Amino acid sequence: MLNEKVSALLNEQVNKELYSAYLYLEFSNFYTEQGLDGFANWYRIQAQEERDHAMLFVDYMHQNGAKVTYEAIDKPEAKLNENIDPLKAGLEHEIYVTGLINTIYDAAHSVKDYRTMQFLDWFVKEQGEEEANASELVKKMELYGSDARGLYLLDSELSGRVYSAPSLTI
Repeated sequence: MLNEKVSALLNEQVNKELYSAYLYLEFSNFYTEQGLDGFANWYRIQAQEERDHAMLFVDYMHQNGAKVTYEAIDKPEAKLNENIDPLKAGLEHEIYVTGLINTIYDAAHSVKDYRTMQFLDWFVKEQGEEEANASELVKKMELYGSDARGLYLLDSELSGRVYSAPSLTI
């Protein structure tokens, strides 16, 4: 059985991951409206990843006898005016999610819940990758986004992203 506090934080994370998917779908819609289908594709795939992350938490909770409670998902409130806005908001969001994962890890560590810590190790690594990817996109947009050809090439690069389900086994 999971510690009550750890279980509550894991359940909150399920809902935060679903919110992340919702947020990234909002970013995808923004880019579709801008005619940047590669960026839209990148964020659609990002939304799929976040949904799968939520399901990994759900599965872990079920396997450990914890109840999962789904909450209402808030409407994303990101201000999206310029092409760089979703990228910057995405980076900020990934930094926020890293903090959430660290909070759960700290709670698990405080009660010597080594199984949950081991489960979270994958997410700690994943968040490092997520922050690096988001930061790289911001940098590329700052470098190339004001040039039509550069933006076209960046959009083309992002259109090549394909979905790959997480390889974490619970």
